[in-house]
Amino acid sequence: MADNGSPDAIIDIADLTRQFTISRKDGRRWRRRETLTAVDRMSFRIERGAAVGYIGANGAGKSTTIKMLTGILVPTSGSVRTCGLEPVRQRRELATRIGVVFGQRSQLWWDLPLRESFSILAAIHRLDPDVAGKRRHELVEQLEMADTLDTPVRQLSLGQRMRAEVAAALLHSPELVILDEPTIGLDVLSKQRLREFLRAERADRGTTLLLTTHDMGDIERLCGRVLVVDHGRLVYDGSLTGLAATVGARRVLVADLAEPTPDLDDLPCAQLLSSEAGGMRQRLAFDPEKTTAAQLLALVSVRAEVRDLSIEEPEIEDVVRRIYESAR
Repeated sequence: MADNGSPDAIIDIADLTRQFTISRKDGRRWRRRETLTAVDRMSFRIERGAAVGYIGANGAGKSTTIKMLTGILVPTSGSVRTCGLEPVRQRRELATRIGVVFGQRSQLWWDLPLRESFSILAAIHRLDPDVAGKRRHELVEQLEMADTLDTPVRQLSLGQRMRAEVAAALLHSPELVILDEPTIGLDVLSKQRLREFLRAERADRGTTLLLTTHDMGDIERLCGRVLVVDHGRLVYDGSLTGLAATVGARRVLVADLAEPTPDLDDLPCAQLLSSEAGGMRQRLAFDPEKTTAAQLLALVSVRAEVRDLSIEEPEIEDVVRRIYESAR
């Protein structure tokens, strides 16, 4: 098995491009053909054991990238390696080393009990029965699925089915797990349980996670790195903190003061966003690149006694929106 990429990279793509030829109706009698570029000369590398968020608006190129990573689509140009393999040419071997969860598609058998789906998947992956049984027991216990093993998949709630989908993708202990909208439609408790499980799986087994989602809570709680794609191009690659700093997103200091205080609207390094209860609670926005929360607090303390304070981080959705606007 040749591997021309980095031995530490589980995903390694360079100048990856995928184009589609589409037909559009032009008038009533004929159609004109156009070339649509879904992924445009994209390059990035993901190291083994990392947890990376891959985010973008609908139509940005996320799903097309995943299909090339898994061997479903052939790139128009550029190179891609997943787990050191060429996804299209070595697709069968790659399938034994990756797990994929699509939030709106199922890999389970709809009319069979969940237990039977796991047995079929174990046979497909040619797992030793003892190994498969031990792994299934582990996943069932950690994802709290014991009460649903004998229930047909079609009768499971959405939260139960998504936990089952994750278990199915992890049954063969893959090196890389690609999660496409894994918490879509889940309630708060179900999301929390699934996130905790994925963190533990990564910590215990060194599993690499690539997560695409519109739920920024997933990114914030699971990922140390984020890739932002817009119109098929990579427009940001770095940390969540750096993502906010890139577009000048501001933090907010919420100061609870000991007594009513005139509005603190003249501080040189902050902007007053709101003042409540006669000025006893004031919200001040500041740029973390230009000042720190400690420096701002010192200025506030000169003017009034501070009883309590908290820091509000910028909303990631707003940060991503700004990234899109600056990219355009």
